[in-house]
Amino acid sequence: MIDDRLQQGPARDLRLAVRRGLAGRCPACGKGRLFRSYLKPVDTCAACHEDLSHIRADDGPAWLTILVVGHLVVALVLGVDSWAGWPLWQAMVFYPTLGLVLSLALLPVAKGLFIGVIWAGEPATA
Repeated sequence: MIDDRLQQGPARDLRLAVRRGLAGRCPACGKGRLFRSYLKPVDTCAACHEDLSHIRADDGPAWLTILVVGHLVVALVLGVDSWAGWPLWQAMVFYPTLGLVLSLALLPVAKGLFIGVIWAGEPATA
């Protein structure tokens, strides 16, 4: 009985796939776009025709975005509020706006990261 792992192609480069995913590019070739809209990934790469339709990042990007943005905003609240003495209305406008802008900016990057990691973890076909 032949081991299935011997029939697979070479291992995929995780670091390269992650860098390409962070840049919003196809993890296989780095040339095609990873997203066709804000968070909707393409089904196949326009440049290399790699099938990406089966990769689902699910809740991972949202989790990472909340983790990073939450730590940044809370650190700013604790650091700035102690010495700035802003009126309450300014803080209630600034911090939620900052959290929203950071979340919207980081979410596609986090999704690209997860897609790159998932793609690199799959067995390459020969």
